[in-house]
This record gives sequence, C-alpha cells and structure tokens, in this order.
Amino acid sequence: MLLREDYLKKIREFYEADLIKVITGMRRVGKSVILSQIRDEIIKITKTSNVIEINFENEKFQKINTYTKLLSYIRKQIKNKNKYYIFLDEIQHVRSFEKALSSLRVEYNLSIFVTGSNSKLLSGRLATLLVGRCIEFKILPFSFKEAYDFFYKEKDDNVDLSFQDYIRWGGLPLRFSFTEENVRNYILQTYTGIVERDIVTPQSKINSHNFNLFSSYVLSNSGNELSIENVVKIFKNENNELLESKALYRYLDKMEKACLISRVKKYDINGKKKLAYYEKQYAMDTSLITINGNYVNIANGFVLENVLYNELIKRGYIVFVGKTKFGEVDFVVTNGAGKKCFIQVSYLLASEETINREFGAFNNIKDKAPKYVFSLDKFDFSRDGIAHINIIDFLLGKRSIELL
Repeated sequence: MLLREDYLKKIREFYEADLIKVITGMRRVGKSVILSQIRDEIIKITKTSNVIEINFENEKFQKINTYTKLLSYIRKQIKNKNKYYIFLDEIQHVRSFEKALSSLRVEYNLSIFVTGSNSKLLSGRLATLLVGRCIEFKILPFSFKEAYDFFYKEKDDNVDLSFQDYIRWGGLPLRFSFTEENVRNYILQTYTGIVERDIVTPQSKINSHNFNLFSSYVLSNSGNELSIENVVKIFKNENNELLESKALYRYLDKMEKACLISRVKKYDINGKKKLAYYEKQYAMDTSLITINGNYVNIANGFVLENVLYNELIKRGYIVFVGKTKFGEVDFVVTNGAGKKCFIQVSYLLASEETINREFGAFNNIKDKAPKYVFSLDKFDFSRDGIAHINIIDFLLGKRSIELL
C-alpha cells in the first residue's frame, strides 16, 4: 500500500485541531485508504483506543442514514470524557449530516474526520452551520510520480512508455491491479457507477440519455473551450432534439460536484483580475477522456494540459486560464500569497514556427512574473528569460517552478 505522504503531511497538523477535517474526491481515488492511514498514525502517536469508525457504504451501517440515527449511534459509543477520534467515510449518505457534526462538536471532546464523493460538502448548510470550523483536503488520483514509484518503476524503467500508459489509463489506484485487457472495463464501470449513484438518480430527475451524451462530449473534449450554445446546436443537429442551455449548465455543475471534472476560471492578465465565469473543463483523471473518446493521443496538447493542471492543483496551486488582449496563455498559476507565474503547454517544439508560437504567447504580458513553456522535449529550449521545462521531469519532481 502506497503511503500518500503529500496529502498526509498537509493533514497532520490538524490531527488534534478543533476543526472538522473534510476529505473530498472522486470515487475510487483512495479517500478511504488515506482515512485509514490517518487513523493508524493517530493510534500509533496517541496510544488511544477512543476511535469510532463508520463506513456508510458498508451494509452494516446502511441503516444510519439520518443525522438523528448518527447522533444516537456515536453517543452510545462514547464511554469516557477523554478525546475521541471519529472517522466517517462517505458521509453524504446521511441526510442532514451537518446537523450531527455541529451537535457533536459542542457536546464532546472530538477530532472529526469525514470523507465524501461530493466536492460541495463544504457548501450550503454545512458551511452555514460550521463556518470557520471546517477544512477541506481534496484528493486526486495517483500523480505520475506516485504511479511511477508505486508501479512503473518495478515493472519497467522506461519512463516515456510509463508516461504514455499513464496518459491513457490515468491514476486511479486500483487500476494498476488490472491487465490492459481489463483496465478499460474497470474504468468504465467506475465512471458508470459515479453517474448512476451520484448524478442520474431517481431523485435528480435528470434525463439519463441526454446527460450521458453531454458528459461524454465534455470529457472527450477536456481542455478545449466549451461553448454551451454550440453544444446545444450539436445536440439538435445529431439527435433532432433541442436541449436547453440551462439543463447543460446543470449537468456541468453535477459533473463538478461528482468530481468528474474541474472547472477553470479565466484570469484577465492585462487587467490583473480574476474573472467570475468558467472558461475550460479538465477531467479529474485522463482515463475518463480515454473511455469517452476511445483513444487518447499524447500529441494532443490538451491532454498534456490536463495532466499538468491536475499536478499543479495537487501541489496546492490555484490555476486559471490566462487571457490577454491578443490571445491566451494556458495557465496563470497563483498561490495564497498572491504570487504567480505563467505557463504554456506544448507536445513537442518540433519546428521554429511552434517555438515562436509558444514562446510568443508571452509577448504582450508586461508582468515580470516567471514564464514557462512545458513540453516533452528533452533538449532545453529556454530563451529570452523564458524557461523551458520537460513535463515528465516536472511531474517526477526533478524540475520546479517559481512564483513571483
């Protein structure tokens, strides 16, 4: 089992904090494993036996489906006044769970950890009841470095071939247990399960056929600009059926909440301000692109953008699509301190024309923040103060970026 140290080191300082630790992410990214690793560390450090665990996808806990039942169960398990550590896996299955969490915090000396397959656990009533009392940790599939250390390095030390496999089949941890003949079925079943359990439910009243068509379109075009108006036209032409843009925006929101996609906002570089509306969507895992588009072409720069975007988010950066008066920069990367850098992504800098286009994207940016061009080239094309970085070297931690 891989110890996901990058996430654990972020969570450790909150082990004893009076905050509800909310661990979110797509189904099958390994949230339960991380939760068990946290539990094991806490038991080892504190020598405590005051641990209460509930996995709401375990049949024996399925009857605990309301906040009152959850409160009743936990109250019965607390036997003394010492600190208890509570681990609640897939908490979204409990109706109005936020009421139980709010009450428990007041009643007992607890450290509470919850996981959920919904990226909006910290919105709505939970945020209202527990404002300032929650902290979220978003878990992604294995990064390329995690996958390389866990699987590829022992199997085959050819980094380029490993990266091609990673691009195609992504980083869901369990997929490394399957042969290539079976991995597609595993990814497809995972995707279908997410759609059926978290999105197209009887309560949602979502048209299954329409949602699946739209979701497949969005994922297979990950990284491209999405025009809802154009999608409406495409659906009408291909299916002779008119879909309202309002419904498609709702579908996008559902995909984001189920952690299938990340929606990226625009940054006005010249105006030096973040804009409110979304510009692009990236798949949470590139395997979702594969099963919806049948084939992932590594030469497609959008797929490389997707991998790099997910890596930057994993490292804690805030990422935007950059806009200038005359064009686009793939990413504006910022941190909590307001520092930033600019990034262009290309497959290969195979011609002078390509080099001029990628490096020239920064020509109209007067900001002195660092500028980078990422590609798969092994030769260093850095010039005019703009650094060139090999994508694989960056993913494996051999190169880094600076923000100013």
